[in-house]
Parts: sequence; structure tokens; C-alpha cells
Amino acid sequence: MTTALEPLEPLLSVRQVLALERVLAGEPEVVAGAAQLDRPVRWVHVAEAADVGVMLTGGEMVLTTGVLLAGDEDKQAEYIRSLHRAEAAAVVLGLGRAFPAPPDVMRRAAERCGLPLVVLHRPFPFAELTEEVQSRLVRRKFAAVSLSEAVRTALTALITAGAPLQSLLDEVAAHSACPVVVTNLAHRVLATAGERPAVDDVLRDWERIARQAGGSEGDGWIRAELGGRGERWGQLMLCGYRGGTAAGLLLAGRAAEALVLHRMLGGGSAHSWEEQSAQSLLTDLVSGVVPARQLLPRARAAGLPVNRRTFVPLVVRDVAPAGLDRVLRMLGLAGLVAELADGATAVLLSLARDQDAQALTAHFAARLRSESGRTRSVVAAAGPRTVWDEVPAGLHEAQRVADAVADSSAALDLPCVVRLRDVHLRGLIRLLRDDPHVQSFAERELDGLLCGTDQDLLNVLRTYLATGRNKSRTAQLHHVSRPALYRRLEAIQARLGVDLDDFEQAASVHIALLAHDAQQG
Repeated sequence: MTTALEPLEPLLSVRQVLALERVLAGEPEVVAGAAQLDRPVRWVHVAEAADVGVMLTGGEMVLTTGVLLAGDEDKQAEYIRSLHRAEAAAVVLGLGRAFPAPPDVMRRAAERCGLPLVVLHRPFPFAELTEEVQSRLVRRKFAAVSLSEAVRTALTALITAGAPLQSLLDEVAAHSACPVVVTNLAHRVLATAGERPAVDDVLRDWERIARQAGGSEGDGWIRAELGGRGERWGQLMLCGYRGGTAAGLLLAGRAAEALVLHRMLGGGSAHSWEEQSAQSLLTDLVSGVVPARQLLPRARAAGLPVNRRTFVPLVVRDVAPAGLDRVLRMLGLAGLVAELADGATAVLLSLARDQDAQALTAHFAARLRSESGRTRSVVAAAGPRTVWDEVPAGLHEAQRVADAVADSSAALDLPCVVRLRDVHLRGLIRLLRDDPHVQSFAERELDGLLCGTDQDLLNVLRTYLATGRNKSRTAQLHHVSRPALYRRLEAIQARLGVDLDDFEQAASVHIALLAHDAQQG
């Protein structure tokens, strides 16, 4: 990642100009308009003309000795008013023979107009001030342009390389040194970047912040619209940018251009940004790398209701996330949908506490079957959670149920919604498959077959046990005669050193085989 450039505001404020070493030598004193010292100074102009206002375009700091104004109070007041009408940044009056002390008329007029009036108590060469300020303004403008071009170059390289959205945002955050947030038009957060604690602080009360602080660009909240072909579809926000409004707008504009191009080119992924956002959140919940409590602001900012809710973790196989999301919308259910791995998709429902979680889950599963046309599709469900911190455990439970369903769907007539209790022994084995004791047990019980190269015997054993030791059915499924099956069963028993007619020994081998298959899966 590129090293962040120092974010600079292309303009200086009146306050910053007065703090320059050369200006301090003139002993400046603000005698009016002190509340407006943060006005930006676009240029410094030395002028003695009484009608100088007609020569200004706004943002200038005007330097004068007032030699043409001395003795005429009407001219002094009009001089200040004309500068105000021209939107000058400030006026600096050098005290001397024309005005040995700050003139009251000019001071009162400046105070009424809100125009900063600064007097210099010591003689000061105006040329030095103009040279100092102009050189600083040029350097700052060049730094801002350099920052803009550095960001453009870096983001273009990432887009060309097919980088994901997150890589682009990380680059923007590195240059801006503040949290970066991308939202849709409903203010739902689609992606974030920046230091995690700072991002979490922003997301913690996102709904209020997005609507109230979004327009406060003076406080470092810089936003740029995202869209194309006459249609807006989101916005990018720099949250608490400290480099100044103009530089922030420049940086945000470059970032927005890159994000629009990234999306037009397919975003480096087949998924929409909304899907990527949900996938990132649910993946982090499942992985446990980030504590669930720390993910709560992200869930809330993504539009998931989290206060006083019941959460139902679900996992569905062989149904695209878009299909699941469509069913959620049809039923008016709040939830997140994200593709996990091996054809599995997670759904996290968020229900009101007074809603019947079991009935709504069944309704969702039934509607999914009818909409997808998959009459055998099942929804693996974990028990409802009323505490957010328990959601990761629920997602793990739903995943294990889904795995067990995948193993047993050919042998069991499963309902629309399958829970841990519905997969019986297979569910237990799935929960325990990573236990070293279970792994050792499976290896020990099946050692005689696992060490061999004849996988056919292992397949015959699997079918024989799955059919309840039904020899006729097993022979039929393997397309062999009963005598041929007997010979294979005898070979299996010899290799394992067991008697499959003994219920306890057969059960032990069955459990070991289920554990072996779960570990391999």
C-alpha cells in the first residue's frame, strides 16, 4: 500500500496567515471580525485605492496603509463595506502616519459586516508578506494536486489489476488518514476502511451521524456522490478528514471516480457491493476472528435491526444468494444473506421478539421451495438467539446441520426446516468431528479398511449400515448377487476384526464410519 501523503488544504486561513513568523514581526492585532478568522485566503492583494472592492473576486486578504482614507470617515466606512461586498477574506491596515491608532469608524463597520480587520503596530514591508503567502499557497495547491494524482494513479493500478472494492477503499483510507465509508442511498453501509477502532466509533451511531453530520464538511465530513448515467446509487464519505475541505473534496472526488469505474467494470467480483458487505460481516461472525460484540456496529450500519431482536441463523445449500434474498423481500423479513463455501449460503434472520421464530422460519423454507422449484431443498436452522454474542455459535450449529443433511439426504425423509435434533447421530458426529478423541476412534475402528486400496469394501460397508444391515437392499444398490455380497461382508469383518451381526460392534463401526466421512467432508 502506498505511503500516505500529508493531507493539505490548498488555501490558508486568515488565522494561519497571522501566525506566520514574518507577520508576527509586525505585531498584528485583530480589532474586528475575530469570529471570522478561519476564512480561507485565496490571494494577498496590496491596494491603496479607495474603490479597491471592484478589483476583487473574493477570498483576498487586502493590505493597505489607508493613506487615501485618512480624514474622511465616510470613505473609511464605505471602504470596509465595499470589501465586504467583494467577499474579501480580511483587511490588514498598517499603522503609521495615516492612522497612528486603529480607526473607530473602520473598526465598527468591519464588526457590523463580520469582516476581519487586523492592524499592524510595527512597520512591515507588505512585499514580504505577499511573497511569503503566495509561495505557501502555490506549494499547498501543488501538494493537493500531487495528492490527487497519487490517489488516482494508485486506484487506477488497483482497478487494472482486478482488485476488490476493499483494496481500493484501503488505499483511500491510507491517503486520507481517516475512516472511509461507502453507503447506498438509504445510508446503509456497504463497505468501510481505516483504523478499526476509528471505524467502529463512526459506525456505533451511524444512523444519526449519516443524516446529521453528513453535510458538515467544515468538521471534516466530506462526501462524494456515487453514480453514473444520470443515476445516483450511493455515496462515499471521509469521516473526520483533517486536511481541510478543499483537499478533502478533491480526494473524495478522485476516490468516487475510481469506485464508479470499478463498479462499471464488474467490481472484480460477480457479487454486488451489498452482497459483499453481507458476506464480509457473516464470514467474520462465522470465523470468530473478530468478537461478535465488535461486529455489532457493522451489523447495525448495514441495516440489520439489532435492538431487542431474535436472531435465527440458517444455512441453505444449492440455492443462490439472490434467490434467498428475493424470498426475504417477498416475506418482508429483515436479514442478511451471504455465500459461504461449498455451495452453502448463510441467512441471518432478525425478528421482533413477539414474532414466532419457528413459524416464520417454516414459512420462509416453504416459500423458498416453491420459488426455487427445488422440492427437496431444506433449510438448516439453529435455535433462535436473543443475544447477539450467541449468533456465531448459532451459525456454526446451522452449518453443521447443513453438512449432516448433505450426508444423509439420500437416506432420510427430511422436513423443510431441519434442526440438530432431526439429524440425530449424524448431527452429533458433525458437532464432534474435530475432537481428537473422535478422530482417533474412527482411525482405530476402520484401520483395516483405510489402510487398504479397495474403496469398494468401504462403500459396501457404508451402504450396509445406512440401510439398517439390509443385505438384499445393499446387494441391489451395488448391483451384485447376494453370494457376492456375503463374500464382501466376510472380507470386511476379517479386515476389521468385528462381527457385524453383533449390534454393539456394528454400531461402533457405524459411528466410526460417520465420523470418518464427516472428517473427510
